[in-house]
Amino acid sequence: MREPIKVIGIGDRGQSSLLPIYHEWIYESERLVGGERHLNFFPDYKGEKVVLQGGLKKVIDELASEEKQTVVLASGDPLFYGIGSYLAKKLESVEIYPHISSIQEAFAKLQESWQDCTFISVHGRKMKGLAQKVDGCQKVCLLTDEENTPAAIANYLLSFGFGEYEAFVAEALGGENEKTTKMTLEEMADYKAHPLNVVILKQVGESPKWPLGIADGEFSQRKPDKGLITKKEVRVLSLSELQLKQDSIVWDIGTCTGSIAIEAAKIARFGEVYAIEKNEPDLKNFKENTKKFRTDVTVVQGKAPQGLDQFPNPDAIFLGGTGGEMRELLHVCCNRLKQGGRIVLNAATVESLYEATQAFADEGFEVNITLAQISRSKPILHMNRFEGLNPIYIICAKQKEDTTA
Repeated sequence: MREPIKVIGIGDRGQSSLLPIYHEWIYESERLVGGERHLNFFPDYKGEKVVLQGGLKKVIDELASEEKQTVVLASGDPLFYGIGSYLAKKLESVEIYPHISSIQEAFAKLQESWQDCTFISVHGRKMKGLAQKVDGCQKVCLLTDEENTPAAIANYLLSFGFGEYEAFVAEALGGENEKTTKMTLEEMADYKAHPLNVVILKQVGESPKWPLGIADGEFSQRKPDKGLITKKEVRVLSLSELQLKQDSIVWDIGTCTGSIAIEAAKIARFGEVYAIEKNEPDLKNFKENTKKFRTDVTVVQGKAPQGLDQFPNPDAIFLGGTGGEMRELLHVCCNRLKQGGRIVLNAATVESLYEATQAFADEGFEVNITLAQISRSKPILHMNRFEGLNPIYIICAKQKEDTTA
């Protein structure tokens, strides 16, 4: 029987951070795998050394095909944003031995509990979408890299108005250059940190609260012809039909003020939202609104379906309007939508309703239609009357279920 590959967590103190039994396993092994920094902790190792860099597939193939007694070194806890779970999925026999992670050490230095913290990695990842992930969280721990530094994170968050957080930067924990510092985000924006660092954000003031169904008047809108916005009540009904999850990928076509994209980003805060809008003045309002409501959304200027090829396939699509090219646009949307996804289209006329239902039928989609007739109270002298909004057809389309199986 093949001996399991041992994945051992290691700290910045190198060999001194390991238990004696781990030393034995390493020096008795035939192959030692790890990052260059980890392998340098063992200059007297006699076996084969394999450096982990770039893609892991080649190394995984070697580990799977060559039956050598192998130890893999990983930083801290290999199962916390590490390679432990990846190796366990790809290889038949793996044993994992965690070390104290940099996260645990950082919270110990801060003397704060960490079970109630939100953990986000921007290590080797884009910072896009970080605003909605952080917004409202009481504690956030960020794993950084040489590009997404503490200074870069601070400047990004400040651009979205995050002024209620205090930062704690823990650098080179367990090493000779260990350093921990509390600071404001403004101070962190100019801070030069050691490349190995962890950032903890703690909420020390109130964050803005924007519940589902943000009031229409809170959005910057085109002037003087205000009103080009998906009204609050229709917006909430449309979002409900989209059935978004935390990790959904969403398209908002004809985003205008961005009201749908913004509310969708707050629901799908660990997903991605992509918006397209043809009118430049509306894009200016859109960007003001995303900053105000702390949502980092990808937006392009263009008239759909042109431009949609830049977006990944979505779980949900919202169309506030089709710009007169409904058939072509719905054909693209239906073909790009992921299995099980939904398309929601708002139509203001019976002609658009008819054309949309016919187009969806031709694409093999089934539809469910809600007619929203909303009235809002309006004061008149010492009394109230109701003033009706334009009726809107909310068309929800999805692939037909296969009933032949």
